[in-house]
Order: sequence, then C-alpha cells, then structure tokens
Amino acid sequence: MYYGPDPVSALLLVILELYWWVIIAAVVVSWLVAFNVINLHNNIVHSIARFLDALTEPVFRQVRRIVPVFSGIDISPLIVLLVIWFLQRVILWVDARWLL
Repeated sequence: MYYGPDPVSALLLVILELYWWVIIAAVVVSWLVAFNVINLHNNIVHSIARFLDALTEPVFRQVRRIVPVFSGIDISPLIVLLVIWFLQRVILWVDARWLL
C-alpha cells in the first residue's frame, strides 16, 4: 500500500514547489517593471525585485549559457519551470517504485 512520499521526498517536492512560485513572481515583477506598471524607485518594490533576482538569476544564468535569448525573449524561466516539473515527477515516480 502506498502512503505518499517519504519525508525527504516530500521536503524536496515542497522546495521545488516554492521555487516554482518564486520564478512565477520574478517573471511577473519583471514584466510589471518592463511595462512601467511598478517603479523600481520605490524602496519596497526595489527590495522585492532584488530578492527575487537574487533567488532566480543564478539558475537563469546557467540556462542562458546553454540556451541563448531568442529575438529579445528570454525563455530561461520557462525551461527552469519545465525542469522543476520533470524533477517533481521523477521524485514521485522513484518514491512510488521504492515504496511498493
């Protein structure tokens, strides 16, 4: 009988899920800044943008080394989201196989 992921797998899944939402927030903030909906001169907005940048930019930079920007469109967040999705599925699959 399968009772769900073990604690280590559950922790990894939660971390990946949180990072998924950090990436979504970083993309939304970057769009809002690009379209002048929010202004980086506001200290709170600037702090949030820098925090999200610090969490996502190192990973995005590694992806950009492999996949360049196409016509001014950066697809590195999309690639990272796909990798996160894949890792979540692999963790669940491995966990189900080992516990059965």
